Amino acid sequence: MDTVVAAPRALLGRTITGPAYVRIRAGRIAEVVAGEPPAGAEVLTHGLLTPGLVDIQINGAVGVDFAEVDSASMRVVAEALPQTGVTRFLPTLITAPVPVAIRQARAVLAASAALPEGVGARPLGVHFEGPFLSPKRPGVHDPALMVDPGAAQIDELLADDTLRRALRMVTLAPEQPGGMEAVRRLAEAGVLVAVGHSDATGEQTRAAADAGARMVTHLFNAQRPLGHREPGVPGVALVDDRFTLGLIADLAHVGPDVCRLVFNAAGHRVALVTDAVAAAGMPPGRYQLGGADVLLTEDGIPRSPEGTIAGSALTLDRAVRNIVSVGVNEADALASATIVPAEAIGESGLGRLAPGAVADLVWWDDDLNPLKVWVDGHVVFDAAVGGPLAQAVGYATAGQ
Repeated sequence: MDTVVAAPRALLGRTITGPAYVRIRAGRIAEVVAGEPPAGAEVLTHGLLTPGLVDIQINGAVGVDFAEVDSASMRVVAEALPQTGVTRFLPTLITAPVPVAIRQARAVLAASAALPEGVGARPLGVHFEGPFLSPKRPGVHDPALMVDPGAAQIDELLADDTLRRALRMVTLAPEQPGGMEAVRRLAEAGVLVAVGHSDATGEQTRAAADAGARMVTHLFNAQRPLGHREPGVPGVALVDDRFTLGLIADLAHVGPDVCRLVFNAAGHRVALVTDAVAAAGMPPGRYQLGGADVLLTEDGIPRSPEGTIAGSALTLDRAVRNIVSVGVNEADALASATIVPAEAIGESGLGRLAPGAVADLVWWDDDLNPLKVWVDGHVVFDAAVGGPLAQAVGYATAGQ
């Protein structure tokens, strides 16, 4: 039986229009019509209807670190994320020895497979953020665990067919020995390669794109900075249309003016990400990131015991609101959390309200707070009913 959801405004493509309605059939969108709804439709009386948000860099949330996940804790995250508008997410694992990273990835995949249908947001595979990074730009990653991406290491990642199919994204430093060949091999295997935690020059960053890299992980953070003669990673990324630009829009990782600058320069290529850690959605306290302690203080910024910023406590709906607050229009901000990240990882059926797309929907109020969320056509969050996200969600607003 079809379900029809109608709204006074809807994000169709990269434009907000309305009124419009969406017809859902067997978990997918069968029809999208700009106009008045038919009889029997569920009519949303106000606000905005959009596709579900897609977070392609998230290390954990609500007390759960994906490096130590099991089926029960994966379900906790999956049930919590729709309250932030997220319907699909890419669990991210930070630097660890390759055998350990593979073990962690298999645990993520097993926990993901154990999620019951119709329960919460859905995982999309795994993202390795390391260990092929530059010790010169470690952030909170342990330089002692970083290795160069040699042929043997890439062989190990690609040897297992199940892992290879689930490996959606690898962040690496292409200037490291073996880096460019690793980019080529991973890209040829269908993996999205992102430049990140990198001291690459502008020339090396462009060479990485030539080799197949198509994303930059957390633009401006943990990379050679923009200079007026040496553009570094961000300078080339902002002008090379081959790159999707991951941006942690907590207004702490990247300041408000620079966030606006990024959208002015390349807004159609920005993918908002959270880089969230277990502290997201939680009160101040001690949490884990890749097995290491992270302290969330009253300022909402997770840090290592040494004081280094360690991921974020950001939620993706907050990132959208932050970007709107710096002067970016709603449609562009929402596209950066829906269609752009979905396209970056090759998921053409996500992040859009279009016939044939997965029926992941978010109904927002006029202040861009999620009111109701559908995944595969099933309601997984309704603000009128509430949900399991930690009561201290107000702390999930800032990060690195």
